[in-house]
Amino acid sequence: MNTTPISNRLHIAIFGRRNAGKSSLINALTGQQIAVVSNVPGTTTDPVYKTMELLPIGPVVIIDTAGLDDSGDLGNLRIEKAHEVLRKSNIAILVISATEGITEFEKDFAAMLKKREIPLVGVINKCDIKDVLQSDVMEYSKILGIPFVKTSAGTGEGIDSVKNLIIDNAKYDKSEISLIGDLIKPGDTVVLVTPIDKSAPKGRLILPQQQTIRDIIDNDAIAIVTKEHELKHTLDNLKVKPSLVITDSQAFLKVSADTPSDVPLTSFSILFARQKGDLAELVKGIKKIQELKQGSKVLIVEGCTHHRQADDIGKVKIPRWIRQICGYDINFEWASGAHFPKDINGYDLIVHCGGCMINRKEMQFRIESSKESNVFITNYGVLIAYTHGILNRALKPFPSAALILEED
Repeated sequence: MNTTPISNRLHIAIFGRRNAGKSSLINALTGQQIAVVSNVPGTTTDPVYKTMELLPIGPVVIIDTAGLDDSGDLGNLRIEKAHEVLRKSNIAILVISATEGITEFEKDFAAMLKKREIPLVGVINKCDIKDVLQSDVMEYSKILGIPFVKTSAGTGEGIDSVKNLIIDNAKYDKSEISLIGDLIKPGDTVVLVTPIDKSAPKGRLILPQQQTIRDIIDNDAIAIVTKEHELKHTLDNLKVKPSLVITDSQAFLKVSADTPSDVPLTSFSILFARQKGDLAELVKGIKKIQELKQGSKVLIVEGCTHHRQADDIGKVKIPRWIRQICGYDINFEWASGAHFPKDINGYDLIVHCGGCMINRKEMQFRIESSKESNVFITNYGVLIAYTHGILNRALKPFPSAALILEED
């Protein structure tokens, strides 16, 4: 459990005004000095992440954020970072200092989360400084319409109550974790094609490959890993045809040529597009490429940050393929990591990576933001299969998405 990727953990985020005791709370919940605690307002700047186990939920990540009532240019940047955390939160904790009470800030925050359908629970902190009666807790709950508990993060009083509050109110669909569980059955063989080139990390497989192998094993199937140049030999030596071949998108063309037409084929990126977001919506976005014109703007987004190689997929290859398809000089811009532009109205198309490093909440936020702005969005794996003329084949394991491609 300790090695569970952050993107597959329940995200618990702590919010509140400055000096409400948010950093003290994350320290108390984790039992470690994770965040710097100070009486000086605004001590927390960037969000602080800590992974841990919270049974019976399992692996979680708790996130401390800056005060949402911060001020000034630097304070506004801190608030922006906190709102980035809110996008990926499965449940939020609103911390209120017993010495300050509820203000319009807390009322507005609770109303915003209700509108966004993010579960919210409340903690009345610093009850060692000011006594908090159970009638006070009930009054807080009545005003904001959320469950509350009282605690002192400094002394540890009530921390178990906070944990129980999270457990009772967190909404987490564990079925979201499965990548291919519904595509295979026990005893099936799945072949994974994992190119080892100059961009591959030394001595290990990349996260999508690791997670896919684990999901195959969890579903009592058999995983066989090979490189693209050994695929044909691998398939020829199997007594029974595999139930599925999954490839790195950049090897799509060769893998498609070497995989028999009656063997289902797709890519890691497409699997993650389905797990993290909305595959049908991303397939709709691929049709926009044919409508791009001279001067059109395309945003390429990656959920992680990495050192770019000379022939980088996002910086070099995808722009080249898009220009070849539409025949025009397209304007490209890039975003990576937690950053996703607030205003995307000026873009004609967004091309997003598989999203293995971000959680489902964040990926769905990005897709919904695109839909609200009437900006089409697609995915690396979908685009690469499309450019190589094999998207129909890559979508066959997913009939509902394949139908979108066939629509006029």
